[in-house]
Amino acid sequence: MVEERQADDVSWRRGRAVAFGGPGDLRGRVARGRYDSRVTPATLGQGALVWLTGLSGAGKSTIAEAAHAMLRAAGRASYVLDGDRVRTALCRDLGFSPEDRAENVRRLGEVGLLMADAGLLVLVAAIAPYARDRDLVRARAGRVAFVEVHVDTPLAVCESRDPKGLYARARAGTLVGFTGIDAPYETPSRPELVLSTMGTTVAEMAEALVARIELMAR
Repeated sequence: MVEERQADDVSWRRGRAVAFGGPGDLRGRVARGRYDSRVTPATLGQGALVWLTGLSGAGKSTIAEAAHAMLRAAGRASYVLDGDRVRTALCRDLGFSPEDRAENVRRLGEVGLLMADAGLLVLVAAIAPYARDRDLVRARAGRVAFVEVHVDTPLAVCESRDPKGLYARARAGTLVGFTGIDAPYETPSRPELVLSTMGTTVAEMAEALVARIELMAR
């Protein structure tokens, strides 16, 4: 299920949007959702910072890469900033304390905002467990559109996937401070988009994400 949120003074709307430019137009592929007027074409400019947040194993990177491929196919300049990859270089000096997590998000945000200001659609796939850290990136965005996307996957599902074995280590006590086990994850209270992964394919979620971006860019 996909949800897009709208400002409080705008009524909820559900249903499917019609195609804008024929079957090949990504803007017409809007899944059932709720639309948020906080991010508009006027605030978008040429680029945007789209932050996919969620638990480890939720599907953030998978969805971001799929959306990136669709955007590139549509001729849009985009880039994926993957939190795991960034931690091997730019943020390799950081650990997983709340302070280090905050600095990790800050660095990701600053890099992403620079790229978005240059005109790229930047898809950040990173847990960013604390609302305050995500809000600080939003506050820094200025004229660049910041789009918070909650990849909503139940903890039990993420743990069953466990592609890196991290949940198993956390349960065994050999990995301390792991988000969702012995460290908190603060669910976004008002994200622009919610992607509920249960019963929804990667392609459907990527299309919904791309459609949201394309609608803003009209």
